[in-house]
Parts: sequence; C-alpha cells; structure tokens
Amino acid sequence: MNQDWEDRVTAAWATFDDYPQERAAEFRAVIDALVAELPGGSPLGLFEQACAWDSTGHSDRAAPLYREALARGLGDLSGYKARRAKIQLSSSLRNIGQADEGVKLLTPELDAPSDELDDAVRACLALCLSSLGRDREGLSLVIGALAPHLPRYQRSMAAYARALVEDADAG
Repeated sequence: MNQDWEDRVTAAWATFDDYPQERAAEFRAVIDALVAELPGGSPLGLFEQACAWDSTGHSDRAAPLYREALARGLGDLSGYKARRAKIQLSSSLRNIGQADEGVKLLTPELDAPSDELDDAVRACLALCLSSLGRDREGLSLVIGALAPHLPRYQRSMAAYARALVEDADAG
C-alpha cells in the first residue's frame, strides 16, 4: 500500500490506549475501515486485523489471521511485518495452548538476519519454551538477549546463558 495508508494505520495505532477494553470493538472498527481500503485478502490488511484482535485480548481470533497474512505473502511485501507477525502469532499460539507451534515458528528466527526485533523473538520464544516446561532454555535466551545491553558483565552473562543449556544437555 502507499505511505499515506501506512501513516494513517500508524496514527490509528497511536490512539490505541484511548480505547479502554469495553471499547475494543470501536478500535477494531477503525482498523477494519482502513483495511477496507485494500484489495480483499491483502496480507497487510490481514496482519493489521490480526494485530487489532490480538491487542484487544483475542488471541484465538488473531492467530488464523496472522497465519493467513503470512500464507498470502506478507513477507514479500514487508519482511519486517512478517517477522512481527511470526512473533505475535507465536505469542497468540502460546496464549491458546499451542506453545509448541510457537516454538517451531520462532526457532528459525534465531538465525534470521539481525534487526531490532531480535530481543522480541527471544523473549517470546522464551515464554513459549517456559509454557512447555523448558524453563532453562527460555532463561538462557532471555539472559543471552539481555547481556549485550548491560553496562558490564556482558561476557560472563553470555557465558552463563550458554551454560544453562549446556548443563541441561550434559545431564
């Protein structure tokens, strides 16, 4: 879509906090109106609708929309939004009791080209792993993601993160 549409979507999301939970449907209607400007089945529209359902507490409604957006080529239009969709879909899957699918979806993202979403990938993957009782792996991801942001102890924290999963593999 064009930049004007993207700007209006961004502006709509900037008002999200103006809609308390009891007015969630009103916010979704704002997003739906913007999506209606796109060709039917647009992966961008599906993604925005998924985000709106997800952000208003309906992971069950969001997950199929994220899947469809990805299947319809969201990644061809925006690799960044496709990565966001994978992160958000994994979170939704965890919320609806399908954390194993979230792990399968996000694990390849650990090897994807680095961007500002790297830590979000690791945090969401850690939550999915924890939901599956794999807390040490999840903690390792979180500490590993945190280590580069620390003013000191980066090397030792990165080593501790690796040791969490190496010790588990040895035992």
